[in-house]
Amino acid sequence: MDNYTVKDISLAEKGFRNIEWAEQEMGALLKVRKEFSSEKPLDGLRVGMALHITKETAVLVETLRAGGADVAICSCNPLSTQDDAAAALAEKGVKVYGFKGESIDEYYTFLRNVISIQPHITIDDGCDLVSEIHTNYPDMIDGIIGGCEETTTGIIRLRAMEQDNALKYPIVAVNDNMTKHLMDNYYGTGQSTMDGILRASNILIAGKKVVVAGYGSCGKGVSMRARGLGANVIVTEVDPFRALQAVMDGFRVMKMVDAANEGDIFITVTGDKHVLNEDVFARMKSGAICANAGHFDNEIDMEYCSREAESVTRMRDSIFDKYEFKDGKTLFIAGEGRLVNLACAEGHPSQVMSLSFCGQALAVRYLVDNRDALENRVITLPEEIDSRIASLQIEALGIEIDTLTQEQRKYLSSWSEGT
Repeated sequence: MDNYTVKDISLAEKGFRNIEWAEQEMGALLKVRKEFSSEKPLDGLRVGMALHITKETAVLVETLRAGGADVAICSCNPLSTQDDAAAALAEKGVKVYGFKGESIDEYYTFLRNVISIQPHITIDDGCDLVSEIHTNYPDMIDGIIGGCEETTTGIIRLRAMEQDNALKYPIVAVNDNMTKHLMDNYYGTGQSTMDGILRASNILIAGKKVVVAGYGSCGKGVSMRARGLGANVIVTEVDPFRALQAVMDGFRVMKMVDAANEGDIFITVTGDKHVLNEDVFARMKSGAICANAGHFDNEIDMEYCSREAESVTRMRDSIFDKYEFKDGKTLFIAGEGRLVNLACAEGHPSQVMSLSFCGQALAVRYLVDNRDALENRVITLPEEIDSRIASLQIEALGIEIDTLTQEQRKYLSSWSEGT
């Protein structure tokens, strides 16, 4: 096995510049790196990662290495790697496997390359690394301290594993941190999804009817940003409370089959499969644009589109394809139905990823420090760690906040003082 597989190692210099730019916005994570560099909490440990290989992820990799870890990383999506960032990591001696446009076979080869280092800690985005280990490498599990999961889709899969008693080592649900799902999912996904659609199509959003499927933290962020660009936003949901939230936030809410008749742009952020399916496509107007901001490429039924389309034309190099069907209808799909914010753009802004990756780095340390006390289940980090991440970011932004007086602390912890 080679120490790296990247698109073009000569892109490393460009990657170094982009990583340096990301670090300018990732002050909180750099504070964690300074701490790790001094204390070496990961000394002698091997960390296997399946994440989007971006300039921000490179900052996380260097933070873990500063803590003493030996790191191997592969991509967690065939279209999300930033090839210059991957080349820069390879130049620094990191075992890195991934490039934009890799095949499914290459994707799983790269996963196995990471597994071959026999990691003590896994860091996953989507649960493919954990699933591959549990399915095909069960003999390795005794040597694994624990893992971390980055995204909603991965947590859904992991909770299913836990329910089936199939999860054999503890996993920290980094996505459950307030500093992750209420920041990364909301502000990050909102901005980066619209960025991806704009880079793919250069379409005017103002005045368009944008259908957002799913009103979790990601859907809320996408809906907010679409409205901010002047769109008439329609939300579809299966959860009554989230549907009610969307109504109270001022959005129209309806069934997808009804929204299909109205929408100009459709964005899926549900974590479930075939949200845009044959019935929905049949109702869409010709020329509608479809994009997915969920982790996997099955929220849009791409198999149906590929099978039924008479022709598929790459309209723009930004991965924007025209599907022409037998009935004369034309649909446009961004990013081949994969994560539009990374397939067609650069993903979340660095500042929001600093919060998420503080969560990853501190979750790794938490696993190591508590290795003998954790059960084989999905774990949420203690509130004080989440709060510390927020404090690190506040400090990095140069913001000062109030502190409670002794009298106020006593009042909040007592019950005797009333009216």
